[in-house]
Amino acid sequence: MVTERRPPALWPDAQARSSGLPPHDIDAEEAVIAALLLDDSALARVLPIVQPEDFFREQNRWCYEAAQALSGRSEPVTLTTLAHELERDGRLDAAGGEPYLAEIQGKHFTALGVEAHARIVARDALYRRLIQAASQIAQRAFEGGPDVSRVLAEAETLLLGVRSAEAAGDFHRLRELIEHFLEDPGEEVEGQLVEGVRSGFMDLDGLLGGFKRGDLLILAARTGVGKSALLLNFARNAAVGQHATVALFSLEMSGEQLAARLLSAEADVTSSRLRLGTHTKREEGQIMHAIGVLGGAAVYIDDSPVLSVPGIRAKARRLQADVGLDLIVVDYLQLLHGSGRADTRAGEISQISRSLKEMARELQVPVIAAAQLSRAVEQRTPHIPMLSDLRESGSIEQDADVVMFIYREDVYLKPEEWQRQHPEAPGSQHPTGIAQVIVAKHRNGPTGSVSVRFVSSTASFQDLLLRAEEPTSGGDGW
Repeated sequence: MVTERRPPALWPDAQARSSGLPPHDIDAEEAVIAALLLDDSALARVLPIVQPEDFFREQNRWCYEAAQALSGRSEPVTLTTLAHELERDGRLDAAGGEPYLAEIQGKHFTALGVEAHARIVARDALYRRLIQAASQIAQRAFEGGPDVSRVLAEAETLLLGVRSAEAAGDFHRLRELIEHFLEDPGEEVEGQLVEGVRSGFMDLDGLLGGFKRGDLLILAARTGVGKSALLLNFARNAAVGQHATVALFSLEMSGEQLAARLLSAEADVTSSRLRLGTHTKREEGQIMHAIGVLGGAAVYIDDSPVLSVPGIRAKARRLQADVGLDLIVVDYLQLLHGSGRADTRAGEISQISRSLKEMARELQVPVIAAAQLSRAVEQRTPHIPMLSDLRESGSIEQDADVVMFIYREDVYLKPEEWQRQHPEAPGSQHPTGIAQVIVAKHRNGPTGSVSVRFVSSTASFQDLLLRAEEPTSGGDGW
């Protein structure tokens, strides 16, 4: 015998189940409307707390919307003006007419406690949204299907939508916001770093002050210049240098490839020798030491070839709940899948960049995403990237708190060409292995450029001043 699967009843308490209605409090709603009629300052006090859609009874929502419209025109909210506004909208009779407004005003003869009444209305509205989300989650679960991860991602997105609505708040006094600056910046809370995550590059950290929590950072360059290499450096430096927990999402390379790149850079052994096992005995000691260093690093790699921002958010939230989270790295933005609702690719990229920024704010971690530049950078001289080179959408620039470019002159100018263009300079000054990290946008600080060294043999970046110069072959980045 096959039993039909039915979604369970979802009302949260006995009273709601018996009435068949979700949580609501009509008395509280009417008390809010009455306060608007009795006190000119009431609307300003409740606006940060309750929205029109929070009212359960439609008539009360209409009254609240009418009061907002009057206030927007700097007109007083009285029984007469509210009735007139409802009449203009064709809703007065459906709302019960002036007698309904007079009844509310007579029942609640004071505006005292209007904020408390508004919080009751907002709280019940939140419960109704939670019930609706739970119902949708239950429906998706009963539908089933082979893709469990997609259903889990959709469920977490629905719950995050409820959480985002609940998080909307009122003003914060400046004193409350600056008190955390008195705390010890090195102190850790619940396994997370209080301060920003450092890039591990001295000059770049001096310019940015580290990667700030809640920020979206874009690292952009053309193919073969070293985006993935620098992202790996950021992840390694945070995990090893600061004991940070890093989530690395790679849509282009496998986890094994990333691990090999990290090991090659850490051990200072070329990836080909590492892969073929042709390293020397001295290099074997370096490899074993590097394995020990990286083995203790809290870097968690997800190499799923198909990912969306909701999927990344769901996985990151689970990691944050399990072990904490300090940094999210995404390689790279244009390979992410959108929701499918955008009409154009530019619209889809806009949706993705906005979602990445929202995720950074929700999880309170810096999110660094690589982005591909358009070919325009290769069609002009010099080939220095600009913000207009960001492919497919200007919204990447708008959503990002920091936009960084990688520029390597040696990619475009070989020593002979460079010498012809700089006849006054000795050939030894060719910028072999020198890269510029250009901070083209910094929402909360200065822009500028810093120099770092690119070591092609291990596809890694190093501080220019802190390490001895390494021989390079001038190969491409990755």
